[in-house]
Amino acid sequence: MKKELLSQVYQHPLINSQELESIIEAHQKITLKKGDFILKEGEIANSYLILENGLLRSFAYDYNGNDITTDFFCNYEVVIEVLSLFQRIPAKENIQALTDCICWKIDFDVFQELFHSIGGFPEWGRLWMTGRLFHFKQRSVEMVTISAKERYLQLIKEQPQVVLQSPLKYIASYLGITDTSLSRIRKEIS
Repeated sequence: MKKELLSQVYQHPLINSQELESIIEAHQKITLKKGDFILKEGEIANSYLILENGLLRSFAYDYNGNDITTDFFCNYEVVIEVLSLFQRIPAKENIQALTDCICWKIDFDVFQELFHSIGGFPEWGRLWMTGRLFHFKQRSVEMVTISAKERYLQLIKEQPQVVLQSPLKYIASYLGITDTSLSRIRKEIS
């Protein structure tokens, strides 16, 4: 499963099969139990993960101390806190497993070595980062331009794993609404 998963994640025309093999070999399998943290606020991220199976979320505390879900990570996604990892600064978010998870971890130093020695790796990284930037920009605009019901329906369509495996309170905070509002929306839909 490792080779299939990582080949799919790192697929890029400028990365040849030998280089891809080097990237794949740099990852180590780890398992997480539901509730485990891979990063806590104030720590500096020293690795990132590729999620094979499971569900994780990132969250931060707002100015009132409320736990607000900022993102979900589903199967075959890169689990990362970009600012902390690449700028080497303490994280403002936490990343926690919502289910038992199987992941493939790559340490920052190993990633850096491969990034600078494999010609197509920076291009892969640029495309991945561009995709994430687009995702977050679209999400921030949609938080003010479409209704909570539309955002929930979009989440069902784009990330059904989240709706099936995450507690409703985390989904509600991700959507920017209360648990009660989410319950009302779910009743309207069904």
